Amino acid sequence: MNFLTTTEMSKKWNISRRRISTLCSEGRIEGAVLKGRTWLIPDNAKKPDDPRRVQKIGQ
Repeated sequence: MNFLTTTEMSKKWNISRRRISTLCSEGRIEGAVLKGRTWLIPDNAKKPDDPRRVQKIGQ
């Protein structure tokens, strides 16, 4: 299994490194491991949904 850093995942998922770190610390990215001060994320990890975004239907 290959692992990617938060910087590499931020480019892949098009979100900030800080947001990825938050998702990892909240346990929302399955398989993420903290190694020292760096999160290692499986390259096949699924991007979690963002509950902060509300879809407005019909407006």
